[in-house]
Amino acid sequence: MEVQNLAKKFNPDYLYRITDDTGIFQHTKFGVPDREKGYTTDDNARALIAAVLLYENTREPAALGLINTYIAFIHHAQNRQGNFRNFMDYSRSFMEDSGSEDCQGRTVWALGFALSRSAGLPDNLMNTCRYLINQALPHLGRLESPRASAYALIGLTSLIETSGALTYAFPYPHTPGTEEELAFLPREFIMNLIEDMGVKLQLLYVNRRGEGWNWFEDSLTYGNSMLPWALLKAYSLSGNLSLKEAAQESLEFLVSMTFTEAGYYKPIGSHGWMLRGGTAALYDEQPIEACEMLLACKEAAIVLHDSSYLKLASICYNWYTGSNSLNLSLIDPQTGACYDGIHSTGLNLNQGSESIISLSIAHLVMHHE
Repeated sequence: MEVQNLAKKFNPDYLYRITDDTGIFQHTKFGVPDREKGYTTDDNARALIAAVLLYENTREPAALGLINTYIAFIHHAQNRQGNFRNFMDYSRSFMEDSGSEDCQGRTVWALGFALSRSAGLPDNLMNTCRYLINQALPHLGRLESPRASAYALIGLTSLIETSGALTYAFPYPHTPGTEEELAFLPREFIMNLIEDMGVKLQLLYVNRRGEGWNWFEDSLTYGNSMLPWALLKAYSLSGNLSLKEAAQESLEFLVSMTFTEAGYYKPIGSHGWMLRGGTAALYDEQPIEACEMLLACKEAAIVLHDSSYLKLASICYNWYTGSNSLNLSLIDPQTGACYDGIHSTGLNLNQGSESIISLSIAHLVMHHE
């Protein structure tokens, strides 16, 4: 089937099907939610991005219901210190006091994204997003993981770039300009945090690159595209040219490692990844990588004023519809679900939340923006 026809067949039904009144389930057994595996804040945060895009493009009340469910999950996940817990079992009990650094970063990304696309969304939901980010702010400067920092950077820059995103409707009478109001989502503090986190990523890149290896670490693993994407966002806000240079060089390196001469996208395989000086693992290819690379290329086209990145974004989307290493579509034609990836022997027939979220974001960005 042609790519264009598959694109037209996209539908969000499966996203609804694996979401209950608590949140989106983490895993499935084929297409049935695996209740034993419960939920994660990671997935509910990324599902929030998909739901915001869906509502933006359809204005359907059911999509707004998804947004409410995912924000409620994130609110419940935040502990008193402002960190987000991640793993929740089916009985709605969190299994840890605080989640991974990636969880912190991804959640801030989702909240910042929601605020950046808040037109038409109820103020009460957006005020909750502002509150959650504000509570998390003190912890973000201490993130050590490059990817966690990148996720958070993208969320914070989205927040700052959006007119009115920092405005909070206090739930009780107060005097404008008071110390209490000024302490809420303080713009100067956030701007400094973005600059510090961006420079930290850039220095990591400068200290590791060399001998044809233009990367932040001595390996290419998961979420690679988030690193140059974050630097592009930080550069757009700060104007720091060293951030732009690191972003462009590292993104071009990643493009050279993941786009084939045959014209399709092939992410670094999760079964072994790629070590410096070695070769990339061929499998497993995962849907989230195509989505995040697509988003990074869309950003690069804007920031670098280079339309060639839009073609690369389209190639990433086509990975889902069959332009990939096995010439197999990852979209289930019966349900609209997305398979969990590509093995050496074929498709991973499970259809978990990360996969449908990735497809949903990729489709809604490519076909409706």
